[in-house]
Amino acid sequence: MCAVRLEAVAKVTGRARYAADLHFPDMVHLKVVRSPLPHALIKQIDVSAALAVEGVLAVFTGADFPGKVAQEKERPVLARDRVLYVGDGVAVVAAESEEAAEEGARRVQVVYEPLPAVLDPLEAMKPEAPKVHGDTNIICHHVVRRGNVEEGFAGAEVVLERTYRTHRVQHAALEVEAAMAVPEGDHMVVYCPGKSPFNARRIVAEAMGWPLNRVIIRETTIGGSFGGKDYDMGVLAARAALAAYRLGRPARIKLAREESSVEGTKRHPYVLRYKVGARKDGTLCAMEVYGVADGGAYVSKTPLVTWRSAVEATGPYRIPHVQVDIYGVFTNNVYSDALRGFGSPQVNFAVELLMDELAEILGLDPLELRLRNGLREGDTGPTGQVMRDVSLATCLRRVADAAGWAEKRPAYARQEGYRRRGIGLACSFRGTCFGAGGEGLDAAGAALLVHRDGTADLSCGIVEVGQGSRTVFARIVEEVLGLPLERIHVNALDTARVPDSGPTVASRGTVIGGNAVLRAAEQVRRAMEGVAAELLGCSPGEVTFRAGRVAARGSGQSLLFEEVAAECYRRGVSLYGFGWYKAPDLPWDRSVGQGEAYFGYVYAASVAEVEVDLETGQVEVLGYYAAHDVGLALNPAEVEGQICGGAAMGIGYALMEDVGLAGGEVKNTNYDRYLLPTCLDVGNLVPLIVEEPCRFGPLGARGLGEPATQIVAPAIVNAICQALGGRLYEIPATLEAVLSKARGR
Repeated sequence: MCAVRLEAVAKVTGRARYAADLHFPDMVHLKVVRSPLPHALIKQIDVSAALAVEGVLAVFTGADFPGKVAQEKERPVLARDRVLYVGDGVAVVAAESEEAAEEGARRVQVVYEPLPAVLDPLEAMKPEAPKVHGDTNIICHHVVRRGNVEEGFAGAEVVLERTYRTHRVQHAALEVEAAMAVPEGDHMVVYCPGKSPFNARRIVAEAMGWPLNRVIIRETTIGGSFGGKDYDMGVLAARAALAAYRLGRPARIKLAREESSVEGTKRHPYVLRYKVGARKDGTLCAMEVYGVADGGAYVSKTPLVTWRSAVEATGPYRIPHVQVDIYGVFTNNVYSDALRGFGSPQVNFAVELLMDELAEILGLDPLELRLRNGLREGDTGPTGQVMRDVSLATCLRRVADAAGWAEKRPAYARQEGYRRRGIGLACSFRGTCFGAGGEGLDAAGAALLVHRDGTADLSCGIVEVGQGSRTVFARIVEEVLGLPLERIHVNALDTARVPDSGPTVASRGTVIGGNAVLRAAEQVRRAMEGVAAELLGCSPGEVTFRAGRVAARGSGQSLLFEEVAAECYRRGVSLYGFGWYKAPDLPWDRSVGQGEAYFGYVYAASVAEVEVDLETGQVEVLGYYAAHDVGLALNPAEVEGQICGGAAMGIGYALMEDVGLAGGEVKNTNYDRYLLPTCLDVGNLVPLIVEEPCRFGPLGARGLGEPATQIVAPAIVNAICQALGGRLYEIPATLEAVLSKARGR
């Protein structure tokens, strides 16, 4: 069954209200003064010229916050003594108009004492490198150890070693960051989008020195997240809250695109060195991985992103001997954080290019090599975990058949001329939700209230960040209670009304939030079953709920849903259900990276078809096919949209998107120079839904948001490599990079 997204009509008709659309009487406008240097001491801040600007009301610095502006090694709401990257916030100007605030910000005079900066993550690891925090630039080091790699390589007949590089990209959400803080009595209400409203509440409360219950975050319509609008949004919320509190007026902060590009988080760039050993028949013997991720100036989620990378670095393959070392490193670059895929796209790119080149050396079809070594039900994964609900082979065969792999792959190997086609393959496994890495609270709460007229209100601690969670949650209620979607209202999140359910990340919305909704709906159903059984003259186990009616199975007798609801109210039977779901606890030994990394995994495979102009380096994506196992497609149209949206984002990652830094400064701050794919660049997108139920998902459903992006780049680059007859080892595969390889073939 396909359902129209609950918020779709409001968005396409322009009725949806984003944070930047909000206006409150007597509100003030805020603009930020940012550091132009990658590393410096703040010696003096002179605000006198700014205060002389007509309309400027106040200038706030880090010293004005009564509480803690940041946890250790975290980005401060405003820097107090030292700036660590170009874009660090130093002061906030409050004014009657946005124009006055901008002029005031230009006139704030900051005296800096420049300090040595380190901008290369490999250089940052050296003992003599300038230190960003403390006495070491190493943020974290994650390992996976299985078997004995020396023994594995000794038994290999072919050994291949390669180095891969991935780059820094930004979220490029349509909506830039904005927040509105409104004093309401003793409380501060902040209206803002974001995937981590409870974390934003914490940041505001800590900065203001307040208890959590004095801060309320209310969700606004979001214009895209893709891993962004997380810590950044908490920082903006705290800046707005301080101004609103000190001035006693609503305060709005709204970033321009250029400001967002300079100050906001980015995807981690990686350097990855791989070594793989195999027998001549293609059987994998051993794999060794060494990786370094540029975490930028603050710790943020680098330990969590790199932990996932370590677990997934060897790909979805049976390998008896594994050694993985992944480091996160501080530099004075713009800081890195979550971006759709969360550490998976980088290692997926490397290991899938490695597998293709290994297949070439062995004279094997890349599909056959993956099928021969791919994980199967009951296999042991790289962390020693027994793998369950494995659907990798199904995804591989489904996508290969849809793309015509068996016919096109050999045909494209025989081409001549300057325009040549290539077809490439990639596959992945991805851990569900947070896992044993300790990414945060891996639980969620949901409340369902059925009214006496048979309508319902649903609230959940998972945020709608564009992934369609409200519609999915309503569909779960519909499945359990037979209540039509149009009678279910899903409320916007309010941190004062729902329990802390952690951030909406890691494709956990459907699994964790959905399970909480399922439990709330089942609680209401049980209450209604008892009353309905009496009315229908049957046992509670014979009561069914479907299409707005409650019936006795096999009897032909039924009642309207609202009739049963009204009778429950008449009898004083509560139709309020609360569901709480926590992910299973997982045994994990960090010292060797062994144990149950995740309670479940999702599987996917993709094929890309490209045409390369060997004389210009131009790459045209002709088609992209992706098979994703979603367990149960609660809304098939939404699933297909997620796959296609993820494909578009992955195509940008593969071919064109790249944050340009010079001396630590972002140079391409708008979309005239930061290139994004358009509908003309993505080719024919073919989403393929695989449904093999997961034992932990609500009604068998699995997550999808991040897997949809993480296997796009390797499939495209593998296709380019076939067309070129040569290998690429880094992204983006720009026109210049492809042309250079074509000329050097």
